[in-house]
Amino acid sequence: MKDVVDACEISRGGLYLYFDSTQELFLAVLKKESEEADDIFSREIHEDATAADILTLFLKEQKKELLRKKDTLTVAIYEFFFCHQVPKKENVLRQQFDTAVKVLEVLIKTGVESGEFVCASPKAMARNIMLILEGLKIASCSMGITEEMIDEEMVIIMQGLVKED
Repeated sequence: MKDVVDACEISRGGLYLYFDSTQELFLAVLKKESEEADDIFSREIHEDATAADILTLFLKEQKKELLRKKDTLTVAIYEFFFCHQVPKKENVLRQQFDTAVKVLEVLIKTGVESGEFVCASPKAMARNIMLILEGLKIASCSMGITEEMIDEEMVIIMQGLVKED
C-alpha cells in the first residue's frame, strides 16, 4: 500500500476510500494491466493480417513479456494467487487465461478455415498454447529461461499448427 500511496501521491486514508483491502487493490491493478495489454495488442494488428500473422504477433508479444526483467508484476501475481484463495468469479488470472483460450480458439478455427492451419481440436490447441506460456512465465521467474528456449517453444507451437506443403 505504501508504494501505491507514494506513486499516486494520495494519503493512505484516501486510498482506503476507494479500496477496502490490499487484495481488492491488487486485483484492480491486474485488471487494468490486462486491459492495457489488450489495447496495445489490438493496435498492432493490421486489417489484412492473416491468422498466422496474428498468432505470430501474439507470440512475439508474449516473448517480450517473458524476457522483460524490470517493471513486471509476474512474481507478485503468482505469489498472490499461490497465497490467497480468490473466488473463481474474482480470479483475474483465471479470467485472463480463459479469455486468451477463447480468442486463440477462434483464431485457430479461422486459420483452419482459411487453410493456413491444420488442427483437429482448436480449443485443446489454444489451451495447450496458454499452458505452455504459463509454464514459461513460471520458469522465467523461478529458474530463468533464455531467449533461445522461448524461441524453441514458439517454433513448436507454430509447427503444431502450420500446414505443411
